Amino acid sequence: MSRPFPSFLRAAGVLLAVWSLLAAVVVGLGWLITHPLQDPVDRFDNPISRWFVEQRSDALTSVADVGTLLGETIVGVAVVSVVAVGLALWRRTWRPVVFVVVVEVGLGGLYWLGTTLDPRQRPPVKILDPGLVPDASFPSGHVGTATVLAGCVILLVRAYARAAWPWVLVLAVVPLYVLLARLYEGAHHLTDTVTSLAYATVWLLTVAAVVLPEGAEED
Repeated sequence: MSRPFPSFLRAAGVLLAVWSLLAAVVVGLGWLITHPLQDPVDRFDNPISRWFVEQRSDALTSVADVGTLLGETIVGVAVVSVVAVGLALWRRTWRPVVFVVVVEVGLGGLYWLGTTLDPRQRPPVKILDPGLVPDASFPSGHVGTATVLAGCVILLVRAYARAAWPWVLVLAVVPLYVLLARLYEGAHHLTDTVTSLAYATVWLLTVAAVVLPEGAEED
């Protein structure tokens, strides 16, 4: 059985409250990393970035390039949109589409605030992903996108096609794969990627709790 949508105002209030809290945490953490804690955080992050550079090889670079592709915004949006629309048409409900739209808009807002208010230089290593904005290291958009891509598919399948759920759980490795790829390519510090993984996961689960049906597949 499915539950009815909570009232619009109640649902919107919960989502706005959680998003605002996440925004404050992301911006505040970014400020700490780029201001009072910059030196100790860099002393922690930079050796990790240099270690990844030492592991580079042609084969691993090709593997990392795939990880970067999976974290591209256009790839993430395309995949979750197709899944959401397909399930919406099949189950005759717009909840999957609403879920994806709210997740993506919220995620984009958190990323924009972090990169705009907390500019951070990228790691002091050779970056293999050309054309990146030099001071947009915090947070990692690729890791956030990959987290939402994998999480949206897993949660949507769990809600609307539970029999197939075990088959998509393997997607849970995608965010970690992208995280390692971005570290390998020198695009982000470890703290940038972990921050994105954390806030994207919290936002994703919050929206799922508010929008998606509980229990068995929705009729």
